[in-house]
Amino acid sequence: MPNTRIEFAAAAVVFALLSQAGAEPIRGDLKPLACDPAKVLGAESCARCHQAEVNQWRSTPHYQTFDTLHRTPEAKAIAQRLGLRSVKRNDTCVQCHYTRSEQRGRVRVVSGVSCESCHGPGKDWLELHADYGGSGVNKRTETAEHRTARREASIAAGMNNPANLYLIARQCLACHTTPNEELVNVGGHNAGSAGFELVAWSQGRVRHNFQRGAAGENAPSSLARVRVMYVVGALADLEASLRAVAKATSADTFGRAAATRAAVVKQRLWEVQRKIDSPVLRDALDAVSELTLTLGNADAINGAADQIGRVAFRFAEGVDGARLAAIDPLLPPPSTYKY
Repeated sequence: MPNTRIEFAAAAVVFALLSQAGAEPIRGDLKPLACDPAKVLGAESCARCHQAEVNQWRSTPHYQTFDTLHRTPEAKAIAQRLGLRSVKRNDTCVQCHYTRSEQRGRVRVVSGVSCESCHGPGKDWLELHADYGGSGVNKRTETAEHRTARREASIAAGMNNPANLYLIARQCLACHTTPNEELVNVGGHNAGSAGFELVAWSQGRVRHNFQRGAAGENAPSSLARVRVMYVVGALADLEASLRAVAKATSADTFGRAAATRAAVVKQRLWEVQRKIDSPVLRDALDAVSELTLTLGNADAINGAADQIGRVAFRFAEGVDGARLAAIDPLLPPPSTYKY
C-alpha cells in the first residue's frame, strides 16, 4: 500500500497511513463512564427526587433500547461478526447501550442508557447529592455555600455533574463517536452517530431540565446557554474525532470516518471564530492548524486533543453566552432538534 497521510487542509482531509504500528494507550482518552454494577442503584433511586426527569427519560431511545436493540437484525449481525453470543451479555455492547447492576449476587442488565450511564453509578454520591443541609432544608432554601460544597463532594465521590457543558459533551461523545476500531472495521457498526451535534441532540426528546423554569416544566435551555453549548459541543467533537484518528491502525472505515468528522467539525469552529474572534477558541484552532495525522503520531494528535479539551473546559466555564449573539445564524433551529 503506498504511503499516504491524513492532513487538515481547509475543510478537506486526505486519509492515509505511514506505518502499520499500533498507537500507545492515550492519556485523556474518551471512554464511557466506568459503571461498576456493584455501585449502580437504578433509575428508581433517582426518581425519589427526580420523578419528572425519570418520566421524561422513559420516553427516549436511551430507555427504549433495553427492549429493542438486541432484537434488531443489525445488532445481531454486528454481534455475530465479532463472535459475541449475546448483544446484552458483553462489555463491547453494554458499555454504551445498557446499564448493569448487581442484584442478589448476580450482575444483570437492568435498563438501557440510564441516569447512571451519564452521571455515574450513584452508590457513593447519591446521599451527598440529596443532602441540602439538614432537616427541613430543601433545594430552594439551601445556602449557596452548602450547594457549592455539596456539588464538590458529590463530584469527588464519582458524580458526573452537568454544571460544566464540556463534561456533558465529552460524556455524550464517548459513545456517539464509537471509539472502538474493531467494532467498526470488523463488526460493521457505524463509526459514530451521523449528524450528532450537541444542541440538536440534547435539547429535543432527551432534554430533562426540570430544575429550571416553573415547577413541572421541562424548560428549554436559555439562548445564552445554547450558544455556549454549540461551541463547546463542537470542541468536544473535534477532540473525540482526533482521539479516534489516533487509534486507527489501518486505512479502513474507522480512521477515514474519524478524519472526515474532524475536518467537518474544525470547519464549524472556524465559522464560529470568524464571527466572534475569540482568543480562547483561537488556542484550539492553533492546535490543529498545522497538525498532520499519521499512524505513529498518536502523541502529537492526542497532545492537540488535550489542548482542545482544555479550551473546551475554559470556554464552558468562562465565556458568557450573552456575548455570543453573532453566532446565532449558525445555531441549529429548534425544528431540527432530535425527537
